Amino acid sequence: MTDLNELCKFLVKAKKSTYAAGDDAKKIINDDKSTTMLFEDGDWQYHDNYFGGEPYGGREVVFFKNAPIYMMVYYGWVINGVDFSSVYRTLQGALSLMPEDKPFRGPKKYNNNDMEYTNIFEGNIDNFFGEEIIMSADNKEIYKAKYIGGLIDQEK
Repeated sequence: MTDLNELCKFLVKAKKSTYAAGDDAKKIINDDKSTTMLFEDGDWQYHDNYFGGEPYGGREVVFFKNAPIYMMVYYGWVINGVDFSSVYRTLQGALSLMPEDKPFRGPKKYNNNDMEYTNIFEGNIDNFFGEEIIMSADNKEIYKAKYIGGLIDQEK
């Protein structure tokens, strides 16, 4: 059985080193037009692969000793007509502050200048789902993403 505390610690490191790292993250553009970000630490490996732009969708997989043990899928979008680069800077800021015991996405609340990020979720690292929203200064929803995930391949 997977050590959930170790998985959470690894996910925090991996996510802070990939998408949440912004332009510092190493990205691989694949032949299928998807983007992949990788992170490794000892026996742990993290793969984040997504398609898009606007809107976007993807999946994260964690491997321990080359066996897949965790997966999350996600889909999100910025409302048409909104500057998505500023929205994604807010998102990256939120994701860099993810809760260490529930490293699905960002914290429950995060404010960045005139945008407010909210993350509503249920469950624990072994089985969860949630939705994140970014609101503008005039209290309009300008971004939304949904996600679901948990442990995989635990029964041998």
